[in-house]
Amino acid sequence: MTEGAQFVDVREPDEVAAGTLPGTVNIPLGDLPERIGELDPAQRVVLLCRSGGRSGQAAEFLTASGFGDVVNLAGGMLAVE
Repeated sequence: MTEGAQFVDVREPDEVAAGTLPGTVNIPLGDLPERIGELDPAQRVVLLCRSGGRSGQAAEFLTASGFGDVVNLAGGMLAVE
């Protein structure tokens, strides 16, 4: 894992309960605008979901919100399993 990076799983809590990466924070995509303050824009943000679609939307949102180092985990949890 990347040291100093913030890992965010943007799936719903019931999906995350089935498994996610260690140290990952769950902020569902729909909650991201209200919870953006929980993330540090000065650090890399690595986003993941099931297949990469929702995390891609989250990446676009964070980039548009001024985050400079945003990574969408390609393939999501399907690629990790």
